[in-house]
Formats: sequence, structure tokens, C-alpha cells
Amino acid sequence: MKNILVLILGFLLGCLAMYLICCKNDDDDGMLPTTPPAPSGLITPRDAMTLDQAYDPRYQLISSTIVTRPGGDNRSVWFSTEEIKSFLDYADHQASNLNYTMNGIRIYLGAYPDDPTGEGYTTMFMVPTGYANTADTDGAEEDQLRRPNNDIIGADGLNHGGSGMPPSANYPQ
Repeated sequence: MKNILVLILGFLLGCLAMYLICCKNDDDDGMLPTTPPAPSGLITPRDAMTLDQAYDPRYQLISSTIVTRPGGDNRSVWFSTEEIKSFLDYADHQASNLNYTMNGIRIYLGAYPDDPTGEGYTTMFMVPTGYANTADTDGAEEDQLRRPNNDIIGADGLNHGGSGMPPSANYPQ
């Protein structure tokens, strides 16, 4: 009888241990939903509206003096999530091949050249930024953090996002 009690107790302790191990692994695997940390620089929709409205005088100047097409110039550019992720992966790989460490992207305003149909629309394109990998042997992390976030020379940029509908549409669309 004593052996049966020890066997049952051992079985119950084994079940409890397995339960605790399985539950701990589920938590570690990210099974519970968590909120990702907010990046610095977030703005509220109200802030976005303020920025958009503050751009109105510049947009009107461009649309009334430079871009005379009906509907005016572009006010926004849209890129898909997959395009952005793919570009970041591609740019990081290309930066490494060019002996750079990529640390961000820079977004530029640009314009397509004028063509026979009229003035070129405004666009936005992004290029990777980073710093050249050097042969420094001191390995000071602070030195790397102080390096400028220059455009990576020779790296491709991303353009050809979609324009707003209509191109002159304000925030939010």
C-alpha cells in the first residue's frame, strides 16, 4: 500500500511539474498578447492634422504657381507594409555589402521631371543611412553612436509609392 501511495504522489508531482513547465514555455513564446514599446517621435492624430494644415499655404503656392494640372500636386505618398519591410531588409543587406552599418532611413521630398503632359508631381523617397565600418580596434560603442547618420553612398533608395486619392487630398484620407 505504501508503494502505491508513493507511486501516486510521484505521478501527481510529475503532472504538476509538466504543467508548470508547459505554462512557462507558453508565456516565453509570446503566446500572451503584449503591447510593443512605443517609438520616440509618435504624434497624435490631432498633431498630424495640425502639421497637415500648416502645410496648406505651401501646398497652395506650389499648386498655383508650379503645378497647374487640375487637382493640384501630390500631398502624400503611400507605401505598403510589405514594401517597407522588404526595403529595410534589402537596404540593410546592401549596406553590409558596402561596408556600412545601417542605422535608419532618411525621407526626401522630390519631384518628377516635367514631361510633355505637364509638370512633374511631388514625390517622397527614402534612402538608408548609417556609418562606414572602420578598422577601429578600440571598439568604443559610444564612438559608433556619435558617428553621423549619413546617407549610405551607393545604396539604392525606395520611391514609386502610390499618391493620395485624389493627389491633393488632405489628412486624413
